[in-house]
Amino acid sequence: MPQIELVNVEKRFASGGGSMLALSGVNLAIERGSFVSLCGPSGCGKSTLLSMVLGLQAPTAGEVRVEGQAVAAPSMKIGTVFQDASLMPWRTVVSNILYPIELRKLREKPFRERAMELLDLTGLRKFADHYPAQLSGGMRQRVAICRALISDPDILLMDEPFSALDALTREEISVELQSIWSKHGKTVLFVTHSIREAVFLSDRVVVMGLAPGRIVEEFAIDLERPRTFAIETHPHFNELIHQIRESISRGRVPAQAFAAG
Repeated sequence: MPQIELVNVEKRFASGGGSMLALSGVNLAIERGSFVSLCGPSGCGKSTLLSMVLGLQAPTAGEVRVEGQAVAAPSMKIGTVFQDASLMPWRTVVSNILYPIELRKLREKPFRERAMELLDLTGLRKFADHYPAQLSGGMRQRVAICRALISDPDILLMDEPFSALDALTREEISVELQSIWSKHGKTVLFVTHSIREAVFLSDRVVVMGLAPGRIVEEFAIDLERPRTFAIETHPHFNELIHQIRESISRGRVPAQAFAAG
């Protein structure tokens, strides 16, 4: 049984007295422990898809399932990381990481040790008592990843988490994320506009198209792990990037145009 499954999912939004079809006929199965990236043009529904898996939005038709159960509300089984780290400036690093535990009114002590382990994993232990303003953008995003992992979720949803970072920091965190994923075995659903990033990190890349949002094509990333950026010289790495780029270009053509042809 897939850990995450979307079955004939459709999503409509109210628009000008009518409705706009944002997603149509989406079928996607994600196996436990896999790393899957969503790529596609802006407006194809990648973030909407993520929000339905999280339980923040409901599909208009079809069903979104996690562990075989229809998603009805956010769950501690799912951690999230967004483009903006959204750390509270008045809280220290460790206090920000522990905030989800506080919200759920759980005992803090058992989770404080885990917070420190996560800070060790991301190289931030010595910054545990610092405030967000004292950190670089990359460090703040590492803290956001630690916060998402504090309750040991089974699934990690990431919506363009590195897009605001400079190229070198983005590469560093990509390597760290691969290490975290390998060590903890989480299922990751990752949204990115960077094809290179998607190929470097993923087991599968799912390409989405426009008007309405739909899945155009899927690519298995059959490159050995662990990966370093030396892989960028590998011909197959670059061939995958080329194939995915071509698929995204095809996905920019509205589905109605394909039907008409």
